Amino acid sequence: MNGAREIPSLSGGGRRTGHLMALRRDPIGLFRRVRAECGDLGHFRLIDRDVVFFSGEKAQETFFRQPDEVFDPQPTSNELMRPIFGEGVVYDAPPEKRREMIRSPALRDSNLRQSAQIIAEETERMAATLGREGEIDLLDFTAELTIYTSSSCLIGRPFRESLTPEFSRKYFELEVGTDAIGYLDSKVNIEAFRVRDRARERLTSLVSGVIRERQAMAEPPRDLLGILLSLKDGETLRYSPSVITGILISTMFAGHHTSAGTAAWTLVELLRAPHLMKRVVDELDGIYADGREVSFQALREIPQLENTVKEALRLHPPLIWLPRTALVDFPVEDFVVPKGTIVAMSTALSNLDPACFSEPERFDPDRFAAPREEDAKHPFAYVPFGGGRHRCLGANFALMQQKAIFSVLLRRFEFELVAPPASYVDNYSAMVVRPKQPFRVRYARRPT
Repeated sequence: MNGAREIPSLSGGGRRTGHLMALRRDPIGLFRRVRAECGDLGHFRLIDRDVVFFSGEKAQETFFRQPDEVFDPQPTSNELMRPIFGEGVVYDAPPEKRREMIRSPALRDSNLRQSAQIIAEETERMAATLGREGEIDLLDFTAELTIYTSSSCLIGRPFRESLTPEFSRKYFELEVGTDAIGYLDSKVNIEAFRVRDRARERLTSLVSGVIRERQAMAEPPRDLLGILLSLKDGETLRYSPSVITGILISTMFAGHHTSAGTAAWTLVELLRAPHLMKRVVDELDGIYADGREVSFQALREIPQLENTVKEALRLHPPLIWLPRTALVDFPVEDFVVPKGTIVAMSTALSNLDPACFSEPERFDPDRFAAPREEDAKHPFAYVPFGGGRHRCLGANFALMQQKAIFSVLLRRFEFELVAPPASYVDNYSAMVVRPKQPFRVRYARRPT
């Protein structure tokens, strides 16, 4: 186009599916190959869709700085997420309505202390269900815990009190439906989508039951669900139970899938490095020795714990890649990305960039401490929460949540791994990444 060079293309790929199967089976390996063969900008295909992949700090800065009028996440993500959130919710809504749906008052810095108190209380509540010692699947535990914390903080305590462990299990199954093929066709008859659809149907049924209970109350609570139920056109609810379910699911989505996996990995990485575990536990014991509240301290610096969480996020980011759609012909250097192309970058690949992170495969929380501060020196390389205008709105909330959770768990329990350390790995079978189960640990209550 007007003398522009052709973007280098990745070798291989199936005749009919292109590189789709590689994306589904080994996404990190695929992205490594694109960078190795093509450089900062590389092209591959997913069936009949062209993908231009941006990698390296400079190219990623270009990617993140583009407005929605240039690179928009809606056309790419909508097909994948519509069956999960529902029609007319978030990506299936106009941009202004989408921004309104994903903006929660609980994510404002002014409300974080109240959320920290709620998270600490929910963690104590879950901790109370454990005996003096035993064994748990850590991911199951953190997934249930973060359903309760996210629903309490983002929707309201009354809604949280209506939840049972089944809600957590079905929500967890919903995330199975983020198989990569869903970017192209979310109705393909595969097991991941069948699990997703059954879970979505059951969640709608569970929320419908809560709605009926609310409607029978003389003075229903004014949480987010209460507000949605108060919106009527005449005597008819403005939103159906299915749409209300979608709004509630989307509200909790970021606060759940990020936090559950991050909490599980933070603990396992500490258990694989006992000297780091001792540093974190000693730090927490010292901070809370005077009996101060978690809700206050979780908003302040807890440097050893914070850096540990940040390092767990670097090695185990919850999203494999961030795809968007080019809405215009976009020139970059001496190339042109054609309108309609999927454009993407990979958080997982970026966080392992040896040009930005020393010994990138090594778990080393000190890389975030002065004077190294590798995250601050490479803001478009360390991107576990994305970047630019679409950086996760709940990033501060997520870090605070981890500090509140571990301020309780590590002062109440000692933990140890059940399986060999190297057997704890990520599951890349879906675009929402989480630890591969079983992900088991033993626990024992610490002496008072």
